[in-house]
Amino acid sequence: MAKNAQTAIQPTRQENYPEWYQQVIRAADLAEVSPVRGCMVIKPWGWAIWENMQRVLDRMFKDTGHENAYFPLFIPISFLEKEAEHVEGFAKECAVVTHHRLEHGPDGRLRPAAPLEEPLIVRPTSETIIGAMYARWVQSYRDLPIKINQWANVVRWEMRTRMFLRTAEFLWQEGHTAHATAEEAWEETRLMLDVYAQFAEQYMAMPVIKGEKTAGERFPGAVSTLSIEAMMQDRKALQAGTSHFLGQNFSRAQGIRFQDAQGQEVYAWTTSWGVSTRLVGALIMTHGDDDGLVLPPRLAPKHVVILPIYRSDEDRVRVGEYCRRLEKELAALQYDGQPVRVLLDDRDMRGGEKNWFHVKRGVPIRLEIGPRDLATDSVFMARRDTHEKRSVPRTELLATLPQLLADIQQQLYQRALRFRNEHTRHFTSLDEFDAFFTPQNPEEPEIHGGFAVAHFVDEPAVAEHLAQLKVTIRCVPFDPELRGEPGRCLFTGKPATCRAVFAKAY
Repeated sequence: MAKNAQTAIQPTRQENYPEWYQQVIRAADLAEVSPVRGCMVIKPWGWAIWENMQRVLDRMFKDTGHENAYFPLFIPISFLEKEAEHVEGFAKECAVVTHHRLEHGPDGRLRPAAPLEEPLIVRPTSETIIGAMYARWVQSYRDLPIKINQWANVVRWEMRTRMFLRTAEFLWQEGHTAHATAEEAWEETRLMLDVYAQFAEQYMAMPVIKGEKTAGERFPGAVSTLSIEAMMQDRKALQAGTSHFLGQNFSRAQGIRFQDAQGQEVYAWTTSWGVSTRLVGALIMTHGDDDGLVLPPRLAPKHVVILPIYRSDEDRVRVGEYCRRLEKELAALQYDGQPVRVLLDDRDMRGGEKNWFHVKRGVPIRLEIGPRDLATDSVFMARRDTHEKRSVPRTELLATLPQLLADIQQQLYQRALRFRNEHTRHFTSLDEFDAFFTPQNPEEPEIHGGFAVAHFVDEPAVAEHLAQLKVTIRCVPFDPELRGEPGRCLFTGKPATCRAVFAKAY
């Protein structure tokens, strides 16, 4: 298919969605592949986005009573063995350290000196090591609840990687809490899912469906896993956050027990929950277009970029002074409770090249200022989300910029919500369900389908049918309109209590 020379990103989403995604990361200078197989280097612009996500989430966690701490990167293999379902779920993804120290061998090359007494697992998740510490800290019901979060890196030995979405090493936060009762732990599990949904919708401008995973999709060792599911622009689902009710499984395995108010020794009830740098990938695929990244203002590293335009040294001085004054005026404004983040890009490079640099990086508002603009005390403004361009008096810009950023934030959410609604369908016919997930053109299978809502029963026959379509049950939604009333399973005809959301997924 011919390339579209009018777009900054080639191929376009329609031409080759997976390659478009990689090209957006490259064009926006977010990250690049590292010399270590399956890992990535997050570059400053990508890191700034993740930092903004961290900042918001960290505040939300602390506002709900959680504290930050840090636990070891290495986990003794015996810790994982204590919870059978957990080790079974993660065994194939574990990176294992078996030796310590290096020494020169007979050929002069470095080699491991000696084996460890016990192999160490490089942290794939921390339930076991944190549970071991909680077992030390919890003696009485008065020691509960414990509500701790850690920001960390984890390693899961992925063979097929994609930057931000699935890498061998990635960054995340993982919350781990211990409670005196099942009711408190369940309340915590639902609370943190709501926190993730609020963050996704209000900050990422990404609509999500909240629901519960089926047994086959549950976190290894959990009693119940809740998730938020988002639709990307290729109509696939992305699991954007999970919250797990662990019951007493890990507390029994790790010995987290305490004396309750009646003096009885009982096991604690625990939860865990997390989101990762996968959210950066979600941001790209929710809002990006064929010119590159599109950032919601609440998470954008810069809200506004000022681009001076001049052709002579005299103009350069005059325009530069005007731009520096405007930079200070804009930075004195408040948006989302913080100063407006402004960048004055006065690098010595062609104006068109500089403009496209910031288009591809997704800066919400670009301001071009040249001698003609000085004459009218105005700026030439471009919105990244709508591509709208117009001349704006400086006084109007200063008066309306915070509201304009808020409007961009809301418009991005509404656009993503419309897209999801347009590609969500309810099904009562299995033939129509199958056709929904079958590409019309086998040579270009990336963009098709969407979210399918249908009654189901959680049985092997259903899983086998879905596997043929490469479809999974994303969740049993909490939304009553999606969940629906009891009916008949679309796949088996058996009585079903509710509907589920089905999709192809990352």
